[in-house]
Amino acid sequence: MSISSGEMRAIEINAEYFGISRLQLMENAGSCIANQIASRFKPTKTRIAIFCGLGGNGGDGFVAARHLLSQGFQIEVVLAGKPTDITDEEAQTNLNALQPLAGKINIHEATDSSLIQDVKADVIVDALLGIGLKGAPRPPISQLIAKINAMKVFKVAVDVPSGINSDTGEAFGEAVKADLTLTFHKPKTGLEKAGKYVGELVVALIGLPEELEDFAGPGDVQKITKPRSPTAHKGDFGRVLVIGGSEIFSGAPALVALAAYRAGVDLVYVAAPTETAYSISSMSADLITVKLDGDHLNPRNMGTLAPYLEKSTAIVLGPGLGLHKDTRESVRQMITLIEKRKIPLLLDADALKAFAEFKYKMKTPTVLTPHHGEYRILTGHELTDDVEKQAADVKKTAEELGAVVLLKGRTDVISDGERCKFNFTGNPGMTVGGTGDVLSGIVAAFMAQDVDPFDAAVAGAFVNGAAGDFVASTKGFHMVATDLLEWIPKVIDDPMSHAKVRKLG
Repeated sequence: MSISSGEMRAIEINAEYFGISRLQLMENAGSCIANQIASRFKPTKTRIAIFCGLGGNGGDGFVAARHLLSQGFQIEVVLAGKPTDITDEEAQTNLNALQPLAGKINIHEATDSSLIQDVKADVIVDALLGIGLKGAPRPPISQLIAKINAMKVFKVAVDVPSGINSDTGEAFGEAVKADLTLTFHKPKTGLEKAGKYVGELVVALIGLPEELEDFAGPGDVQKITKPRSPTAHKGDFGRVLVIGGSEIFSGAPALVALAAYRAGVDLVYVAAPTETAYSISSMSADLITVKLDGDHLNPRNMGTLAPYLEKSTAIVLGPGLGLHKDTRESVRQMITLIEKRKIPLLLDADALKAFAEFKYKMKTPTVLTPHHGEYRILTGHELTDDVEKQAADVKKTAEELGAVVLLKGRTDVISDGERCKFNFTGNPGMTVGGTGDVLSGIVAAFMAQDVDPFDAAVAGAFVNGAAGDFVASTKGFHMVATDLLEWIPKVIDDPMSHAKVRKLG
């Protein structure tokens, strides 16, 4: 099974979060390169030139150079720039480890084409560019690729041949034509379509247990975070419509809205019964409310809501909605309208309970966020305490309903019917009311920014739980849901920071 560049980066970041450092992975990758070459060539008769870029791929090449030297090969390294240009900390560490070996390993700096020296080698290792290339390589990389291709020797590409988009297999101009591509952990999706550049494909295991792919972590957050352009306009980062509240409940929809703002969405509309809407408006000047006729959501509100459906890029239906007969019927009608427009939808709380009465396979991207009690209402059966069995059950339910199910609990279980992940952030203090509404706001904000619903749910679960852990680290378990709001931006901007409080619960 292949893997995309984004998924691979997320796994590597998560591995570091769970205690497997990038330096360890780089050491393992470089060792695999050396062992592959040593299994095919004799040290006393083989000269090896390793072309190294300035990032992690180059770092793999530096490690390979050290291991190959220790096995008796003649080694030289061609660096695509100056050592001071290296931005990858682990790559710099491994280049530094080659400096005492300067008498045995020649390192050539190629900052432009005039400095690309003639290389005498029997084997060339292409460690110039790794995964994630999105455009044509620039000099001196492009010139080094041409030089590699011009040499009639055995060529080994590290992870992907340089010049190839690892996701699509597209060649950006000239790309390295390898005899052997040694890719790590799993084949990259683009390698299947880039056969003439790949040569023989070998997958090397570098110490990433496959089980790690099932754990939510900082990589899942970084994977879905969108950079903000200086020319961005209002609405570029999504608009969320929250439909909730009733004559009794006003806090829940307000929490959803505030959390969505903190997660980066541009606009949030809160549609609630008139008196409740006024109450919500008084909570914060940031909240835009849509006043609905009546004390609870009812069929007469559909016309009022229609223009806001057209404006919204994600909808949250359910927080504080209540379960009046009219409201339950309105939930059905609203879901139908949302499905016609194919708007991403998050169903929570009372809307989930209403949906349980007429449930069917959803026709729009949907996330359901039940706690264990709501899951029992949704499915008609109890879950066991065994998390693995919970995962199997949630996966089956997600497949049947055509939705992502985010089961909230001590360990969150997230599935879209095919994939399944576990989230371990969060703590016992988060049993306080409202933390689930904060979660809904975060997930909806990501969905509003065109993030895949499963990825949004995984990242949202991590962010929500991590925010709660930061609160607990300063206030203990004496928290309220609004305490989480100020920590959401920190977790999104620096999700690895949670490692410092990870074992709190």
